[in-house]
Amino acid sequence: MPPSSASPNTTPEDAAPAESGDGERSAGYRAVFAVGEFRVVFAAHAMSTLGTVVCEIALAVLVYRLTGSPLLSALTFALGLLPYVLGGTLLSSVADRFPARRVLVVCDLVSAMCAAGMVLPGMPVALLLLLRCMVAAIAPVFTGTRASTLGDILGEGDLFVLGRSVIRIVTQSAGLAGFATGGLLLAVASPRGVLVMTVATFLGSALLLRFGTRRRPARATTDGGTMLGASLSGIRLLGADRRIRALLLLCWVPPMFVVVSEALLTAYADSLRLGPAGLGLLMCGMPIGAIMSETLVGSLLGPRGRARLTMPVAVLAMLPGIGYAFEPSLGWALVCQILTGCGISYTLGLDQWFIAAVPEDLRGRAMTLMTAGLMTAQGLGMTLAGTAAEFFPVHQVVAWGGVLGVVCVSAVLWTVRASSGTTA
Repeated sequence: MPPSSASPNTTPEDAAPAESGDGERSAGYRAVFAVGEFRVVFAAHAMSTLGTVVCEIALAVLVYRLTGSPLLSALTFALGLLPYVLGGTLLSSVADRFPARRVLVVCDLVSAMCAAGMVLPGMPVALLLLLRCMVAAIAPVFTGTRASTLGDILGEGDLFVLGRSVIRIVTQSAGLAGFATGGLLLAVASPRGVLVMTVATFLGSALLLRFGTRRRPARATTDGGTMLGASLSGIRLLGADRRIRALLLLCWVPPMFVVVSEALLTAYADSLRLGPAGLGLLMCGMPIGAIMSETLVGSLLGPRGRARLTMPVAVLAMLPGIGYAFEPSLGWALVCQILTGCGISYTLGLDQWFIAAVPEDLRGRAMTLMTAGLMTAQGLGMTLAGTAAEFFPVHQVVAWGGVLGVVCVSAVLWTVRASSGTTA
């Protein structure tokens, strides 16, 4: 897909593309940040993402202190993934049936109310977990709506792809910063006190989006049908399109195998007799690789170069996991994690193809479904990896996950190629 022209909110100088390594002109991250409305979305995303990560840590600690149960504490993280499939399927039409700004602000406000409920003293653990589920169920609607709005703010070409890239970089960076911030805050404040910060971040995000972004009409007109009916109808329409179906699989399948090593890092670190510092270092590997590769590919390559990388990188991301067959030491395991994280750069080309394939009136539902499926696939991958590790050595599970990943991703790439003869 060719790069889009400069957004009306940019100056010609700021939007001027830079020559990329593949001989094609790339818009560059500077042009993305030249759009004032995107800067607001960027700030709101950074704020709410940091708050969400801190919320997960504080809630896990709170639940553990209340119950003494490692299982219930771990559930606070799992419940951040599992409800995605419900919110992404049953509520996906919200992203198209209502004005985007209203959807984003309401999602932030409801999330703030849920976080505020967690702060209340005497709240039963069951209700704490229910509130966590509600935040997670809302998340795919918010994420899908924001992703579709980027197309309105940045256009449907290169700026959109780079804007999505920036959002992913923020997510990875906020994960690293959030764990560190959460740990520091919990050292000086109670878990409920830390949760107050989450309420503030959601409210701050809502204010930024309400007053910093334009009001735009809903993408799809209501036809008198129910929200559930519109959601399911949109999913059927998306699934009926061979091209969209193949691209959704390409979005979901690689991450399902990529998370295998991440899910088993604690057990693997224990097998190497590493302390908390060694485990923490390993957990930083994938985010570091993701941030580094996303930034380099987005900066140095244009749309054509990124598209050429999509398929080979999707397969190459599976290979570092196979390295665990040799039971790598801390240093080599960290290298494997960083290389695995570098595989996220395949999504820049995927975004180009996806936005070109999806009709305008289904874009919100498509982005919501993409996000819901992505999170669900990762949760499924983690669950299957953990189950397998109950019966087989951890390093073997990670290695076989890499082998299966190569096979499955190769099959998906065949369907992508078959759906279009001009994907590369």
